Amino acid sequence: MEKIAAYLEENRQRNQDDLFELLRMASVSTDSQYESEVRRAGEWVADQFRGLGFETELVETKGHPIVYAESPPVENAPVVLVYGHYDVQPPDPLDEWITPPFEPTERDGNVVARGATDDKGQMLTHIKSAQAWMESEGALPIQIKYVIEGEEECGSSNLDPFLQDYKERLNADIAVISDTSQFAKGQPAITYGLKGIVYFELYLEGPKQDLHSGTFGGGVSNPVNAITQMLGQLVDQHGRIQIPGFYDDVVELEAREREQFASLPFSEEEFKSKLGIEAVHGEQGFTTLERRWARPTCDINGIWGGYQGEGAKTVLPARAGAKFSCRLVPCQDPDKIREGVEQMLESLLPPGLKMELVHHHGAPGVVVSLDSPYMAAAAEAIEKGFGTKPVFIREGGSIPVVTAFRELLGIDTLLLGWGLDDDNTHSPNEKFSLDDYYRGTRASAHLWQELSKITRD
Repeated sequence: MEKIAAYLEENRQRNQDDLFELLRMASVSTDSQYESEVRRAGEWVADQFRGLGFETELVETKGHPIVYAESPPVENAPVVLVYGHYDVQPPDPLDEWITPPFEPTERDGNVVARGATDDKGQMLTHIKSAQAWMESEGALPIQIKYVIEGEEECGSSNLDPFLQDYKERLNADIAVISDTSQFAKGQPAITYGLKGIVYFELYLEGPKQDLHSGTFGGGVSNPVNAITQMLGQLVDQHGRIQIPGFYDDVVELEAREREQFASLPFSEEEFKSKLGIEAVHGEQGFTTLERRWARPTCDINGIWGGYQGEGAKTVLPARAGAKFSCRLVPCQDPDKIREGVEQMLESLLPPGLKMELVHHHGAPGVVVSLDSPYMAAAAEAIEKGFGTKPVFIREGGSIPVVTAFRELLGIDTLLLGWGLDDDNTHSPNEKFSLDDYYRGTRASAHLWQELSKITRD
């Protein structure tokens, strides 16, 4: 690895220049006015692979193209599938950016630009590490297959059809994604568990129109009263979710996981201060990190109904609505949770009201074994790249492609985040540490070496 280390150091500025070039492309996938910029970014990524001599395709979809590339096969070595995305969130609100969002600027050791950490900078580390191998050693020690899409920020609607169509070509032993964060500055992490999700909208309809609350109050069911009472019973005062069968399939945390979480340098006081709250709250019997990462939750995401204008209006609303979701842990079945929600809400519906429950989407949670040889290889590579052993964490969010890889391709995913949780992802002044861009590239280069030591099944 000495030649590769020397190469990365010598080409540090070149790799940074390439990142800045990609960041100048306004590849906002949700807005049609940026369509040409999205394609330009996809073509740029494809050209990176072509420059390495990899077999490369710009796969057309009903939306933005997917870049597929693969390095030459290596006999008896594992095959790795790398996923990333070249599209970005809209830059709004523009007036909150210190410098223009698509004019990458170096500030305080960071590059500030839309897409810096999500996901152009992190994704590019896995291309630049392969480049280091190819240009210093002439070949990679494993085969890498890349799927870099242009629609992650607008729902990835064309990704699953692509995975189905390319299923045989995508045969691999493990996937790698860098689109998450380190645990803290200077403390890299491997995310081995993600929550799933099930999402709903609830609509209640009562009288044919809003009524005078004095004249009709007490004579008919009030949809706003009803929706707050119904949703209020989903979670009790101890933070336990009351949906029938909700906890049937919950896998309890192992003792070593609880010990690992407890050993992390997490300050509850700093956490409260950062969020501007006076107290934490959640399911009793679990720590804040355990609740955030590894316990299921249920939250109202929005609620409406009745008069919202200035001053008073004594109205009995005709209708009310709400959005709510449950974050699930591994082994919980989104369909089973949906059935339980329907059963519970129907039993709570007051007389005289009609209910419509809309189920938007669902995805199960995932967890990767801490005893996996791929996990051990990743830990070794990160320590060599960052100079610090990584910690093992879970995340409360959901990454649907991880579920798709498991369900459609039968492979697990290593989530290796090089970003930080204060990188302003999706917000103005998004940033990414240039040192972490370099360290992430170095860790990625070591990862290919460490994975090559694993005997393929």
